[in-house]
Amino acid sequence: MKTMLMRASMLAVLFSGVISAQDTTTSMRDYLAPEKSTRNVFEDPKVASPEYDGVKVSVGGDFALQFQGLDHWTENKNLGVVTGTTQPNYLNDMGNDFNLPTANLDINAYLAKGVKMHLRTYLSARHHNEAWVKGGYIQIDDLDFIKEGFMGDIMKHARVKVGMDEINYGDTHFRRTDNARAITNPFVGNYIMDSFSTEAFGEVYGFYNNFLGMVGVSNGKLNQTAYKGTNWNSPSVYAKVGYDKQLNSDLRVRLTGSFIQTNGWNTGSYLYSGDRGGSRYYYVLLTANDAMGTSNYATGRFNPGFRKMQAFQINPFIKYQGLEFFGVYEYVTGQKSLTATKGNYTQLGAELLYRFGGKEQFYVGGRYNTVNGKDNDTADERKIDRYNLGGGWFMTKNILAKVEYVNQKYNNDPVWGATSALRGGKFNGLMFEATIGF
Repeated sequence: MKTMLMRASMLAVLFSGVISAQDTTTSMRDYLAPEKSTRNVFEDPKVASPEYDGVKVSVGGDFALQFQGLDHWTENKNLGVVTGTTQPNYLNDMGNDFNLPTANLDINAYLAKGVKMHLRTYLSARHHNEAWVKGGYIQIDDLDFIKEGFMGDIMKHARVKVGMDEINYGDTHFRRTDNARAITNPFVGNYIMDSFSTEAFGEVYGFYNNFLGMVGVSNGKLNQTAYKGTNWNSPSVYAKVGYDKQLNSDLRVRLTGSFIQTNGWNTGSYLYSGDRGGSRYYYVLLTANDAMGTSNYATGRFNPGFRKMQAFQINPFIKYQGLEFFGVYEYVTGQKSLTATKGNYTQLGAELLYRFGGKEQFYVGGRYNTVNGKDNDTADERKIDRYNLGGGWFMTKNILAKVEYVNQKYNNDPVWGATSALRGGKFNGLMFEATIGF
């Protein structure tokens, strides 16, 4: 079995190398895994489907490793006592060393003309050190498997996507690090409010003259079960509209808006907590009383914790020659309990990059990200600010090395918890990351 897997992996690598050498946007490799072959790919482009002459399978993967050199401290002088003792609580010491390496395994299959299957497994993650299936989907761009040319005029502009995978809310999930797949993220960390969830879903797309539209529905659950019990379960609905055009050889413009309504009380709360990979900023602002390891994997992020949420996200993207801008405006509102009034949070983000070199293999840039809002009408305000400065080098199209300086701080308010290190907390320092994707 081990020999067969090694042979299959070698064939997949050779196959991907041969195909990627072809100058075509509809090559089998690009159709099966566009997220591996290009930067700044959002939804799969709606192009002519490759001809089908039997099932084809492509095996790929990702590997990522960071060297972390972060310091943290807090303005809160009263962190309480260490549980079970009378000793004052304290921040855990931070050293400079490597984080746990992360790895993904991808299987993509071409099952019929215009029918693509994708499956991703986390082989190692901060949240789950053991292998864990992230999810997968089937994408249908043609209905020739029913009858040749069936609804051909409609399917030139339409797509159906179903599965148990990340839902298409906003554009940040296309540029984020997905466990080991870090090659599409110009920085090391994801956004503070990381809108990413894997749920059972169905999506219908329309593409026409550089415009796109999508409507989707999911069951709102991260962990799937048919057992209802006393849970209040209800589907989530979401949609996206956008415009994306290469205006000329130098200028590309994209603008999208997304909306999601999560209707369940016991489900539908995972939009900002559904990542099974974990944050890149390990152990920041944790004290001796806080859980460590896989039990506390989201350090540096913020989850509003709302249920029955309404959220929308607007994302502009502009690329002029080597200069690249990506922006985020996001607003979310909801309740944290049945008796609480509604709260709301706003997230702003802006990335400015400059790519240079003969093949734009180098880049430098910065990102600013801020979140502020209240849990309810009478609560105090929370505020988090972060900025990143960094750069990267695509040593090959499959290998990226990047470095960043990160600085993140929290406002000094009791809303974080009277003895919490997040109250007036701050962390900063250098992160190095190397990632391979194929």
